[in-house]
Amino acid sequence: MCPTCGCSLVRLGINPDEAASYEYEGRKLLFCCQACADLFVERPEQYLDEIRDWIVCPTCLAEKPKHLAVTISYEGQQVYFCRCPCCVDAFRKRPDELLERLAG
Repeated sequence: MCPTCGCSLVRLGINPDEAASYEYEGRKLLFCCQACADLFVERPEQYLDEIRDWIVCPTCLAEKPKHLAVTISYEGQQVYFCRCPCCVDAFRKRPDELLERLAG
């Protein structure tokens, strides 16, 4: 997820190797574009706070605040989804593929 605008890089089709990046506090962050990376530098904590509790649905790639998402347990980890029941059903049919896609 782009730390500045909150868009899913996967949904936008941005390859992690080609994404704009910036290292912040020892972490490499990826952005949807250089303009978002440039904005992030001006107020990094503000942007990180804004998306701190956001998730990307592994099925439809929608961005959503965690408190508005639903969750299921898969192999010992919590997986968050948008509220669409079809997304959870689709995930159950191909969980490894969708989690791999979400990881980039």
